[in-house]
Amino acid sequence: MTAEDITAPRAGRVRDLTDAQGRVYRVGITDREILGYPRWTMVLLPWVAMMGISVFEYAYGAAESTLSEAHHWSHTGTFWVLSVWVFFQAAVAFPAGRLREKGVLTSRAAMLAGSGLALLGFVSLAHAPSLWWAIVGFGVLGGTGSGLVYATCINTVGKWYPERRGGKTGFVNGGFAYGAVPFIFLFSYGFDAGNYRGVLDLVGLYVLLVTAVAGMFFKDPPKNWWPEHVDPLARPSTGRTAQALRKNPPAAGQFTPREAVRTKMLPLMWACLLCTAGVSIFGISFQVPFAKDVGFGPLVAASSMGIMSVVNGTGRGVVGWLSDRLGRRLTLTYVCLVLGLAQFGVLWAGESANEPLFLVFAFVSGFGGGAFFPLFAALVPDYFGENNNASNYGLVYSSKLVSGLLGGGLGAAVVAAWGYDGAYATAGCVGLLAAVLSLFLKRPAERTGVTA
Repeated sequence: MTAEDITAPRAGRVRDLTDAQGRVYRVGITDREILGYPRWTMVLLPWVAMMGISVFEYAYGAAESTLSEAHHWSHTGTFWVLSVWVFFQAAVAFPAGRLREKGVLTSRAAMLAGSGLALLGFVSLAHAPSLWWAIVGFGVLGGTGSGLVYATCINTVGKWYPERRGGKTGFVNGGFAYGAVPFIFLFSYGFDAGNYRGVLDLVGLYVLLVTAVAGMFFKDPPKNWWPEHVDPLARPSTGRTAQALRKNPPAAGQFTPREAVRTKMLPLMWACLLCTAGVSIFGISFQVPFAKDVGFGPLVAASSMGIMSVVNGTGRGVVGWLSDRLGRRLTLTYVCLVLGLAQFGVLWAGESANEPLFLVFAFVSGFGGGAFFPLFAALVPDYFGENNNASNYGLVYSSKLVSGLLGGGLGAAVVAAWGYDGAYATAGCVGLLAAVLSLFLKRPAERTGVTA
């Protein structure tokens, strides 16, 4: 039964309200009537699932040296496995979103399919007879599976909290980073050429169970759904919801992907996310190898990545909450500045062989390297509405197709050619470019493509 079917018996109470801009809000049906339980569960369960798949990306750098040794792959080749994973993790967002919005794929089905593919990814990485098998298994299948889980979790939260999505989206998105912390230390200390197959098999089973159990309870609200305790035509004047709606007003309408592209704001978001995600993936991939290269011990190397992941995740929740109060676009500009400058700080601390300072800048880099993701996830429905959010956000998130190649595989080539100093300086400049691009983002005033 779909969410729309649930509203049929209550047609006398359910009504569609239209604001001055022509946007429709469906009110009169509660979250408990749709789900059978309160909507905060659609924050908790996606958060759990996001922690489950975080090991794919955020712990890979800690496992890279053992994988390279055990499989006899070059370091560049091992990082290309991650780059292919990033490509498919981002590529699946748009087509999966279109299938969800057309009713072909439910959120529950997307989660269960993703959990099965995620297991195959880790099994393939453990038993791959060649690099190409790992690329297909972990990169293509694992990337597709984790992409299905990631996109479904993010879009589900936005649909259930249209009036105050910043903090909620940031909280869920944070699980994708700090959920990997135990695995970073596992791969740094308890992972070697003698046990890597068994460890990866168990990790894959863990990811399957966490994401599948959470996904069993996923369900979307009806199109245009709006919580009945918040009047969309006479918005509250006090309280957190009032402040969030003033700083981040609802979209002027429900933009289709084609209409969103025509506003020119979606392509600009794409370019901005391309820059920030590339810098973030570079940091995730190379912070531990850089720490080892400058002579820091394994504890400092693992701790720096652990700190980066924790702050990366918690920073997403903090920034999401902050964006409800300051405004999404302004907060994004600040985050991009922090991300760019932090790369120069990590480089300086590493070359100075200053371990405490290195951990400090790992903290700052981790904050900037994750905080922009929930901002984009909230900006897209803020600008273009919730009904087509899975597709619209999928288009914006597709920039990670390119940034994964730039931050991972190409990043390895840059390190080999220019060293870590040239690579980190380049990453810092790209982060600052993203800050400049974010200044031009403006909320579309109406569906004709005019921006306010």
